[in-house]
Amino acid sequence: MKKLVTLLMMCLIAQAGMAQDISKEVEAIKHVIQTSYVEGIQNEGDIAKIDAGIHPEFKLLGIDKDNGIWQLPISEWKEKVIERKKSGVLPRTGEDLISIKFLNVDVTGTAAVAKFEFYVGTEKKYVDYISLYKFERGWMLVSKVFYKFAE
Repeated sequence: MKKLVTLLMMCLIAQAGMAQDISKEVEAIKHVIQTSYVEGIQNEGDIAKIDAGIHPEFKLLGIDKDNGIWQLPISEWKEKVIERKKSGVLPRTGEDLISIKFLNVDVTGTAAVAKFEFYVGTEKKYVDYISLYKFERGWMLVSKVFYKFAE
């Protein structure tokens, strides 16, 4: 009986340790999304922040009018960000600021998916799904799909 109780205690301790490890990963994922995507791409137009957390082979995917899939590589998205910054659209201020509300972050080993609501000011515009991989230097965004609410 003592062996059973000891084994059960060891299992509970191991589970608690795993839960703590996962929660650290979830926080790291939220941080890289906030810094690279929200601040870097959406609010500030900061290329260094984008490059720090978004993999060079990242793709934004969407559905086109003919039910095909379009892709926007991060290299092209960054060009658009630079243009928006030059034209004065970025950095955003006031009611135009982008914010997100995380709904779920699912982590398995070195793969993860984050689901969150995307707001312009107080208006919910999208639900985003971002896929990430953990590389030697940390978590990086590798793709995004989204749902856009009707306007």
